[in-house]
Amino acid sequence: MAITRIQPLSAHLQPCAAPSDPAEKQVYTVWMKSLVFNGHGCTIYGQDGRVAYRVDNYACSRSREVYVMDSDGKTLIKLLKKNFGVFKTWKGYSYRHGPAGLEQENSKPWFSVQKAHRILKKGGQYSSRAVVTVCMSGKVYKIDGVSHKSEYRITAADGEVVAETKRKKTASGVVLGEDVLSLTVGPAADRLLVVALVVVCGLLNRCI
Repeated sequence: MAITRIQPLSAHLQPCAAPSDPAEKQVYTVWMKSLVFNGHGCTIYGQDGRVAYRVDNYACSRSREVYVMDSDGKTLIKLLKKNFGVFKTWKGYSYRHGPAGLEQENSKPWFSVQKAHRILKKGGQYSSRAVVTVCMSGKVYKIDGVSHKSEYRITAADGEVVAETKRKKTASGVVLGEDVLSLTVGPAADRLLVVALVVVCGLLNRCI
């Protein structure tokens, strides 16, 4: 089984900066490429231009098991692909750390992502939607445009936009390729959850 690990750059390599205001939106740059030569994965940069998270699965693509780690190398989330007939489902499992410092995986998933059928939009165009269920709280989110590699939106049940991705533009307005995205995360959003969902979208689109 191929295993992918998502690991942020070590904290001591990051420049000292003031903590970001939780009341403001956060913008990340997502490059759907691995930093490893001839590898598969993606790299997520923070607003300071430094690597925040990275996916490196080396020569293996379409991994069925992906790990999210913090700056100290501690596992925070494990993503597992589950096949239920024609439905593509990814489940995210959170990790907790016991008194002895050992990682103990929670037996119940934190969230699940299931790719739904195509929906008809205005103008006669079709778009795919994925449904996210946070198992512990029962919250439901929707990812519209999940079939698009570069533009999709994550919304809450009430329609509030939690996060969205678009093709990255330079300061002069030049639109970059489909593999360079701008990720905007709302101030009230769980950033770790959003990062995991962006990775799942890449996996669903076979970009990782």
